[in-house]
Amino acid sequence: MAALSAWFWNERFWLPHNVTWADLADPAPGVEYPKASHLLSALPLALGIFAVRILFERFIARPCAFLLHIHATSVHWRATPNPVLEKVFTSITKCPDWRHLDGLSKQLDWDVRKVQQWFRHRRNQDKPSVLTKFCESMWRSTFYLCIFTYGIRFLWQCPWMWDTHHCWYNYPYQVLTPGLYHYYVTELGFYWSLMFSQFTDIKRKDFPIMFIHHLATVSLISFSYANNMLRVGSLVMCVHDASDFILEAAKLANYAKYQRLCDFLFVLFAVVFFITRLVIYPLRILNTTLFESWEIIGPYPSWWLFNSLLLVLQVLHVIWSYLIAGIAYKALVRGKVMGCRTGTGLVQVRYRQVSGM
Repeated sequence: MAALSAWFWNERFWLPHNVTWADLADPAPGVEYPKASHLLSALPLALGIFAVRILFERFIARPCAFLLHIHATSVHWRATPNPVLEKVFTSITKCPDWRHLDGLSKQLDWDVRKVQQWFRHRRNQDKPSVLTKFCESMWRSTFYLCIFTYGIRFLWQCPWMWDTHHCWYNYPYQVLTPGLYHYYVTELGFYWSLMFSQFTDIKRKDFPIMFIHHLATVSLISFSYANNMLRVGSLVMCVHDASDFILEAAKLANYAKYQRLCDFLFVLFAVVFFITRLVIYPLRILNTTLFESWEIIGPYPSWWLFNSLLLVLQVLHVIWSYLIAGIAYKALVRGKVMGCRTGTGLVQVRYRQVSGM
């Protein structure tokens, strides 16, 4: 185990040239540097965030939904209990093709249309109510707004917000401040909570993709914390948080059937997304991680990995921006975001995949 740990925490990979872990282990009195062990505090925090979410949805989101006349609707047509069809539905396919339909109709001596109807009713039973989706989106919107507000207020006082060269001055001997620690651990705890709650949230078709996404996000945040790239990491998190709450707010407007507000918020989300992901991110973030850091500290193995991951994010930003632009264009031309019913849902699936840090 010791050999494995020594291999994983190889100084040649993690740290710039002529820097060792021993150099960071004993800072001056009152000074603290980031340590990988700090990340463990995000796990109990994630459970706390999950508990707060449950209370928020029950005592705040649900009353707000009722004020907007959003209620849990019951399924009017329920599938007749049938063990044969239920087994196919749960273990084989929820949308059988004609070959399956024909075989099942012969096995049950049912008309093919009746089998189709059974599967349609059975799928509808599993659909979450608008109330459930409203509560989930309200929680996400509230959290994203709070963490973005905190990030902006914190970074406003930081020199690296205005001059990104400060992300690398005296690196890696950069002091861990309480504000930076709380910002990082809260973000990490939230994404850990998303990994936990994904098993109890609304089941979506993109479950495997989103699980991998949350895992990648947790890895990116943890990686940047472990090698003390917190300053640039805080900028990346803030840039990615900027449009999250707007998208969730657009979904809330959709569930409340405020179509014009939904369309407006979606277009606003698209504008903020383009500015943050296609302008600020490449011109500020990538410029400092690729060029300014090269001049000040020079490249080393974990530097190459970190920049490679950030470049992959930028490629995804371009791809998803193209898709978002198509939906936003239809909102402006047709006066409707594809009803915003499928529009925001489509982008939510795709957008969450590029949230990065």
